[in-house]
Amino acid sequence: MNKVISKDGTRIVYEKIGTGLPVILVDGAMCYRASGPMRPLASLLSKWFTVYTYDRRGRGESSDTQPYKIKREIEDLEALIGEAGDTAFVYGISSGAVLALKAAGALGSKIQKLALYEPPFTFGEDARVASESYTNSLNELLSAGRNGDAVELFMKNVGIPEKVIVGMRQSPMWSQSEALAPTLAYDDAIMGDGTVPIDDAKAVAIPALVLDGGSSPLFMHEAADSLNESMPSARRYTVKEQTHDVDPEVLAPILQEFFKED
Repeated sequence: MNKVISKDGTRIVYEKIGTGLPVILVDGAMCYRASGPMRPLASLLSKWFTVYTYDRRGRGESSDTQPYKIKREIEDLEALIGEAGDTAFVYGISSGAVLALKAAGALGSKIQKLALYEPPFTFGEDARVASESYTNSLNELLSAGRNGDAVELFMKNVGIPEKVIVGMRQSPMWSQSEALAPTLAYDDAIMGDGTVPIDDAKAVAIPALVLDGGSSPLFMHEAADSLNESMPSARRYTVKEQTHDVDPEVLAPILQEFFKED
């Protein structure tokens, strides 16, 4: 087990594999090293890079420090970049992409290139109202200690059918999901009101690649377009026949080409 201590004393546990320039992978909601898309992706990217996967604070083997602030998660990433040699490429998915975006604006040249897959931004007043309602309901459930219901709320919010959720609640793995429930509030804070953070995007001057899946819902394409238009040095790429659950075998060569090019 590798670990680094963040500025506020939080222990951040990470793995690194491969050789070459460093790439750090940032998970989205409910994911960590042992559960999510990053280990398979890291294995593929390790043919070309030194790849870091880590447990975001409050997840897996990392510790947590209250009160939560987005700035603390950026400091976690900064500490990991320090372990990698003070600069790194960064890839984030979903709400992890939003965290990576905010970190790139704050950390400047410490992040050399940034790749973002489907940050789940939405548009319009109805979307903002829905986001506010989700935030209020999530915080009420977590404050009441109803972690399982908070996880269910999140799953419904991202479109998982109720019948599937009922089955998941009977699974032996459900207790692990409940343990992660408090971190849903962290990702919710990172997402803000759910719309594209234009000022954050404009602050990212480094080369960036904004990705979406060709089979994903329309709002994902619109979010990627808006983010791409707001970032000074970004470009777009749609990964054909992919959804939010992108295939690492398909994604890895795209990231390899982007991070390797001059």
